[in-house]
Amino acid sequence: MSLIQDPMFWDQTQGVQKHGPVIQFLSNVDMSVMNKPAEYSETKIQHITNKYKRLANEINQERKHYIKDQTIIFNLSESFANPKRVPDISLNSNPIPTIDNLKRKTTSGLMMSSGYGGGTANMEYMTLTGLATCNFSPTLNSPYSQLVPHQTYTPTILNSFDYSVAIHPYTSEFYNRKLNYKKFGFDRFYLLDNKKYQIKHKKTIDNNEYQSDETAYDNLMDELRRHRGGQFINLITMQNHLPYDHLYKKKAVTAKVRNHTSKQELENYATGIHYTDKAVAKAIDEINNISRPITLVFYGDHLPGLYKNNMKKDGLALHKTDYFIYSNKAAIKQGAKRLKEHTKYVAPNDFIAMVLKQTNSKVTPYQALLTKVWQELPTFSVDSTGTSSKPQFVNQKGKIVKYSSFTAKQKKLWHEYLLVQYDLTAGKNYVKNTGMMK
Repeated sequence: MSLIQDPMFWDQTQGVQKHGPVIQFLSNVDMSVMNKPAEYSETKIQHITNKYKRLANEINQERKHYIKDQTIIFNLSESFANPKRVPDISLNSNPIPTIDNLKRKTTSGLMMSSGYGGGTANMEYMTLTGLATCNFSPTLNSPYSQLVPHQTYTPTILNSFDYSVAIHPYTSEFYNRKLNYKKFGFDRFYLLDNKKYQIKHKKTIDNNEYQSDETAYDNLMDELRRHRGGQFINLITMQNHLPYDHLYKKKAVTAKVRNHTSKQELENYATGIHYTDKAVAKAIDEINNISRPITLVFYGDHLPGLYKNNMKKDGLALHKTDYFIYSNKAAIKQGAKRLKEHTKYVAPNDFIAMVLKQTNSKVTPYQALLTKVWQELPTFSVDSTGTSSKPQFVNQKGKIVKYSSFTAKQKKLWHEYLLVQYDLTAGKNYVKNTGMMK
């Protein structure tokens, strides 16, 4: 447990200002990364590496392309999730018709978030690394603040590319992104407070203080036009960040609530994601007109923290966000195909394996492990009811299942994944020299 109730790991500077340097420092020290799994050793990691080298070779016999030659965009859409799934909430119209239509035509489904009302950087960490925060110790609240700055080896999806860019129409103060992105290997990081790589096309909507999603996508298009080769882009929006009071002059939807959720806040939020829907539609049209292969992974990081539902009763619904994976005409012509299996419920750590599969791209042994985990295990996340520190497993029917129901094969796979995650984050980094990550 942390020494203080709110250690503010997302912003260490504010934490120091609030609690003082000694208490904030001790709160970070009073942390363990992850419990050591049974059988952890260099020999065991080498055995796992050899196993997934063989699997990678099998997979790659069927794959034709290298991901580094394509443009892959991971688009974290701040607090994006359709309110129509939330119990005791009803809207007079769907605020995201374009995105729902895209979901019907593309790889899509629901993403099980490990956060509610916050935790953006944790979902981002999972998408970039393929690791799951539910496997960490409860004292590790923020890998970006507590783990990554202290690591000497932090492999991510960026390792599969020759060029990578991050775009975030906000400042660098949250979650140590400026430091962590440098460690990850981003070549450019576009920010509001970065003099060298500045956010352009700034636009806010009505009383919303945050840059619009249109701003984010306009900067994305600038980068796509500027760098014409293969690249990885990590795009994080800010428009739909809290608070949700008095944001928009004209509401796109009206809402009815049957609990203590604020009708005004809900209508403001729903109007915001309606603006997102329009911005996404424009961005998709522009991406589709580019003649090189581009695949966009769009996902909401968590629900907004405005719903007053009982978490023990409705926790599962309050941790489901929207996602889709869209490949443009050029990518489809090259062989990208919509995925139709293991897509209804996914986790952020699944996106690396999914985008490699959709684009028919070759995998490393580690990515072969992620592919196996995505295809053969239930989706996993933190417990959505807040009553357990153990991982929660959800099957493709959206039902919670217990680890005890796993087959022997699934339990072995889960243990292999735990061993590799431990080695990468809390162990000796044996995988660095085994060839698993290459």
